[in-house]
Amino acid sequence: MSSSDAPLPAEPIAFDIDLTGHEMTRRAHVMAALGDDWDPVAALRGEEEAYDLLYSGLDAEQQRLYDALVAAGVLPRR
Repeated sequence: MSSSDAPLPAEPIAFDIDLTGHEMTRRAHVMAALGDDWDPVAALRGEEEAYDLLYSGLDAEQQRLYDALVAAGVLPRR
């Protein structure tokens, strides 16, 4: 009887991997890369300012398309 003819196990084999330690290490590396002077509130404020600038000054067709994307839930309502 070859290995390809061997019967399959009747019960599934439990296969668990705990990635908790790896995730904590990954998060520590991310925080170290951001540095001590990283300000999440300022970063979010900067993103909001960038979006405001991005969607300002739209012509009529661009505004229509933007409104359609907002109505469809593709872009958040601002």
